[in-house]
Amino acid sequence: MLHAAQGIAVVVLSKSDSLFPVTTNYLTVDTIRDTDAAPVLVSATRHLFDVNLAYVVAAFFFMSALAHLYIATVYRKKYEANLEKGINKARWFEYALSASTMMIAISYLVGVSDFSTLLLIFGATAVMNLLGLVMEVHNQSTTKTNWLSYKIGSLVGILPWLVIGMYLFDASYFGEGQIPTFVYYIYGSIFVFFMSFAVNMWLQYRGKGRWSNYLYGEKAYMVLSLVAKSALAWQVFAGTLRP
Repeated sequence: MLHAAQGIAVVVLSKSDSLFPVTTNYLTVDTIRDTDAAPVLVSATRHLFDVNLAYVVAAFFFMSALAHLYIATVYRKKYEANLEKGINKARWFEYALSASTMMIAISYLVGVSDFSTLLLIFGATAVMNLLGLVMEVHNQSTTKTNWLSYKIGSLVGILPWLVIGMYLFDASYFGEGQIPTFVYYIYGSIFVFFMSFAVNMWLQYRGKGRWSNYLYGEKAYMVLSLVAKSALAWQVFAGTLRP
């Protein structure tokens, strides 16, 4: 249970004050500039609550650990039967939660604090993964691979990365460029890992080399999941969470 062990390690080893704000933005009347004839609306920000980044990082480890425990026990027979059909439904539900939580952690690091924006990033990442499920379910009944859900999922999945990339650019171009260097490394490395999942699926459905065996692709998903989560967690730990 490498995921669970790393989740516990992150909580135990991390400093307790790595708090990131969650805010909401809204329009309100500027009472100083307001007149009866012409109300002046301005954008305002309100602090809602703080989130401990260590708990966010640990959360995606624990999500994976619980999913693997469920698959290895209660869901095992169904899981093995589905693998023979070339499908793993449980994987996509787990990714919809854990990968989306990973994106929230990265979002905090680049300065995304608006609750609505965080919700959209989480939701878009979840939808991308659920479209992976649609891809597998749909192609159970096709003689020729239908790539529509794959293409839509790729389009939806790239949007959160564009938003995060814009925050990085804005910090460098308009701000003082104070985002730590390790955040850029996280952005680049985890982006590559996320794209590797799409490549793995493409190879599976193209039947390229060893990927012609669905189980090989399944093992690749497992390795990618562990390595991507570990890479993000310990880069975050080294940059912001270590005491």
